[in-house]
Amino acid sequence: MFAGHIGAGLAIGSAERRVNIGVFIFAAVLIDFMLWLFVLLGWESVIIPADFTATHQPEFVFPFSHGLLAGLAWSALAGTAAYFYYRRLEKARSRAAVLIAAAVFSHWLLDALVHVPELPVAGADSVMMGLGLWQSMAAALTVETLIAAAGLYIFLSGAHLSRARRIGLTVLCLVVIISTVIGMTVAPPPPSVIAMAVTSLITIVVVCVLAGWLGRRHAS
Repeated sequence: MFAGHIGAGLAIGSAERRVNIGVFIFAAVLIDFMLWLFVLLGWESVIIPADFTATHQPEFVFPFSHGLLAGLAWSALAGTAAYFYYRRLEKARSRAAVLIAAAVFSHWLLDALVHVPELPVAGADSVMMGLGLWQSMAAALTVETLIAAAGLYIFLSGAHLSRARRIGLTVLCLVVIISTVIGMTVAPPPPSVIAMAVTSLITIVVVCVLAGWLGRRHAS
């Protein structure tokens, strides 16, 4: 649910505009960033099943990035880091920290909506969670598109951005939505798990940097 996570980051980031929106979007996809990093390190695994062309759903073993307790831990770590980093916000840094932590945990909540029961509570052998909305792909993609569009609307409605930057951010979100739909419907299987991990990490970085640049506030 890449586009949906971007939408969640945009919506949550609109509540504290003194923090660059790229930070909130990265927070919203942090758990996926850690997943692909852990895959490259061999700490978590992804399997591309033989029926991938039909399902477009890899199989994951990801207790350190996507477990419920892990998600809470990543949220707490991100919030704590934000609290100490944004000293310039003074009293408002607590608010920024809580919102960044919320953006991180929003990832787990949205994933729990779409994944089949494969999100562990505490570890690989613990209870698995997931409502499996991806089993009805049309419904899942509709929900994801609505989340992304709503997040973009909420962010832009109060943003002090030039027309060009508004258009640029909108185009970026449209590209992410279209790429997500293609990836979940007609895209061929990735050549390897390593290629999938590297491509995903690069995509996350590029999208966050572009969103952060396009979403910068005008100097007052």
